[in-house]
Amino acid sequence: MPYRQTALTRKNASEKRDGLLRAARGLIAADGFKAATVAAIAARCSVSVGSVYSYFDSRDRLLAEVFRSAANHEIDMVRAAVADTGQQASERIGELVRIFSGRALQGRRMAWALLFEPVSPVVEEERLVYRRSYTEIGEQIIRDGLGRGEFVPQDAGLAAAAVMGAVSEALVGWIRPDSPPPSPSAQADVIDGIRLFCFRALGVAR
Repeated sequence: MPYRQTALTRKNASEKRDGLLRAARGLIAADGFKAATVAAIAARCSVSVGSVYSYFDSRDRLLAEVFRSAANHEIDMVRAAVADTGQQASERIGELVRIFSGRALQGRRMAWALLFEPVSPVVEEERLVYRRSYTEIGEQIIRDGLGRGEFVPQDAGLAAAAVMGAVSEALVGWIRPDSPPPSPSAQADVIDGIRLFCFRALGVAR
């Protein structure tokens, strides 16, 4: 009995902790990190503010965990889409750009939070990991393309960083929280334009 009771207690604690993370992510997706105050998170879960701190030692640590979870989900989707090394490297770069840009345009508020919203140094550390992960994915694709002669000779790491920087910056005006949501046709044009730019930067004939 004592073992089962301990297991149940741990299960309940894990579920409550997960609920707090879900509440924080919902607030961020709706109105950014600034909306995810401890009081707001607690209210969403119908618990006290003190209860939140019994699971997380600070708001920053809680938000960093939410950032990491959301970022890993996005990165995993891209990795899965570009994993086929039998595809041309240019097609894989195109998929990376399409998924990254398309998901940002569809989930603009969360994309802004992940990419540009001012955050604490603790959360910023997670953002740097997030950006570096995309650059590493792009670098491997570019190395594959260089090996096959698909791209003009260049430094793969530098090119990957430049490509991902260009993709992010090209999206700024479209995902700003105070900008009107783009129509489906505008989204398609934006994605096609960014892909074309990246192809040209890498020396792909399109």
